[in-house]
Amino acid sequence: MFSLVFYPVFPIFLPIGGFIEKVWTVTELTRSVKENLEEAFPAIWVEGEISNYLRHSSGHRYFSLKDEGAQLRGTIWRGVGQYLDFEPEDGLKVHAFGNLTVYEKRGEYQFNVLKLLPVGRGALELAFQKLKEKLFKEGLFDEEHKKPIPEFPQRIGIVTSPTGAALQDMLKVFQRRFPPAELYLYPAQVQGERAMGEIVDGLRAFNEWGKAEVIIIGRGGGALEDLWAFNEEKVARAIYASRIPVVSAVGHEIDFTIADFVADLRAPTPSAAAEMVVPDREELEGVVSSLRERIAGLFSHQVEQAESRLGAVLGSYGLRKPADLVTQKMQAVDELARRAAMALSHRLEKSKLELKSVAERLLSLSPKSVLSRGYSIVRCLPDKKVVREYKEVKADDKVELIFSNGKAQAKIMGTSPEGL
Repeated sequence: MFSLVFYPVFPIFLPIGGFIEKVWTVTELTRSVKENLEEAFPAIWVEGEISNYLRHSSGHRYFSLKDEGAQLRGTIWRGVGQYLDFEPEDGLKVHAFGNLTVYEKRGEYQFNVLKLLPVGRGALELAFQKLKEKLFKEGLFDEEHKKPIPEFPQRIGIVTSPTGAALQDMLKVFQRRFPPAELYLYPAQVQGERAMGEIVDGLRAFNEWGKAEVIIIGRGGGALEDLWAFNEEKVARAIYASRIPVVSAVGHEIDFTIADFVADLRAPTPSAAAEMVVPDREELEGVVSSLRERIAGLFSHQVEQAESRLGAVLGSYGLRKPADLVTQKMQAVDELARRAAMALSHRLEKSKLELKSVAERLLSLSPKSVLSRGYSIVRCLPDKKVVREYKEVKADDKVELIFSNGKAQAKIMGTSPEGL
């Protein structure tokens, strides 16, 4: 057996001729939808989870907002994105404020985001991480920029609330550890809208004054919102620009702020900051006492050594027998004198012999010595010029002959080149 099922067939009636009221183009229809959509939803908040997040090289951000039942295309234009307190990421649940529009070329509606807040993860925490990463990349946390804290500061600047417990805690520590230190307070709010400006003003004022050797900025503990003034970028840059070393003492030991990373020294609490900045008077007194004892011991040891050396000198042979010592010295002087006289006599005798030898050599070379051996000197007359060769005279010239024991005059009979 079988049965027949009849489907009703309805006739299709198309308008003919003048019955067509309007034919829309795709562009016209899309634009009309866009205008009506934007008018119906001018500015709204939407909650959803971010997925398919993309930050384009142009600076624009594209993503989807989704929940269990639907998804919505979203955009954050570059001009809006640069003011975000955090960088979105997939899986992050957010509250997005903006307006609906239609991307006409694709016929898709999308949500243009003007403001974005995280849900379940604090916006302040995200802003903290973003600023921390930014300043880290700029090098504001680098150790090479940290200035040393003076070992014995005499003038200490403090930027904090004048009515807060942090100041009282620091004053107690300073009074106990190092009363000679001079403390200078710049009163500043450390919470609320005015806190950031007053902290920055305090740092600038101490740098302009120029007499403080170290500056402490801080406050007691609190929630992240309460400590937020110390997470502001302006405060961080004021710390970095300070010529005077800055100690950050914000909150409790578990609290960390941007100021802690930029400061030259981070103290876990305001009280700890005071302990780290000044020495302990009792410890210094102990060190001084120990040094005094060491100096006294060294001085006593030196005195004992001097007394020992003096006793050795007083007991020496020279001081026990002074006359004998003088006699020995006199004998030594006499011996030196005798040796000097002998050396001088020997030197004189040697000099005499050398002089006699020189005199004999000179005598052997003198003209008289030559003449005594049978030679004579011939000089022309009348000028008495010595004749050295036959060419200097001629026949009938008068000459003078000089002998070893007299002289004679003669006349040249003739000359000849022939010798002996």
